[in-house]
Amino acid sequence: MKKISLILSFLFLLIVLFGCQQNSNEKVDNKPSDTRIIETKAEVTEEDFIYRLVTEKAEYGKNEPLKIYAELEYTGDQDEIVISHSASPFYFPIVETTRNYEVGYNMEEPLVSTTLVKGEPLRQEYRGSGGYGSQDKKEYIEFMTQIMNKEFPEGHYVVNGLADFDVIANEETGQKKKYKLKAQVEFMISGSN
Repeated sequence: MKKISLILSFLFLLIVLFGCQQNSNEKVDNKPSDTRIIETKAEVTEEDFIYRLVTEKAEYGKNEPLKIYAELEYTGDQDEIVISHSASPFYFPIVETTRNYEVGYNMEEPLVSTTLVKGEPLRQEYRGSGGYGSQDKKEYIEFMTQIMNKEFPEGHYVVNGLADFDVIANEETGQKKKYKLKAQVEFMISGSN
C-alpha cells in the first residue's frame, strides 16, 4: 500500500511538473516593452486661470521642427484682467532624461503688462533655449550647440513648463498676487524623420 501511495504521489508530481513546463517551440519575446504613455498635453487650473502646455507630437524625427506651445486663459468674473510678468509669462525649461542634461530657459526680465480677455487664451510657442559655459564638458557643449540650433539630438525630453505672472489683488493698496502654474509634457526624438 505504501508503494502504491508513493508511486501515485510521484506520478502526480510528474504531471504537475510537466503541466507547468513551457513549450520550448514557442517564441518568447524577451525585449523590454516600453508601455509608458508619453504625456503630450497638460492643463492646470488655479482660481481664475487655466494654463495649458502642449507638444503636438509624442515623437519627432531628428531635426524635425518642434511644435510646443503654452496658453494662459482667464476664466474669472471680469471681461478682462491685466497680468504683469517678465518678457513673457511662459517658461519652457527642458530636461533630456537619456543624458540627464538640463536645457535652461533664459528670459529678459523687464516688467511687462498683458491684458487677458476672458475666454481668449494668450498663446506662445517655444522658440528655442539652451546655453553653456566654458567650463562645461565637450559632450555637453556639443549637445547644447545642437539644441541652440534647434536640432534636438535623439533622446527623451521633458518640458517643465511654467506660467509665472502677477495680478493686482487689491486695487486700493496695489497689493499683487503671484501665480506660478506648472505643467509637464514630454516627447521623444528618434533617428528618422
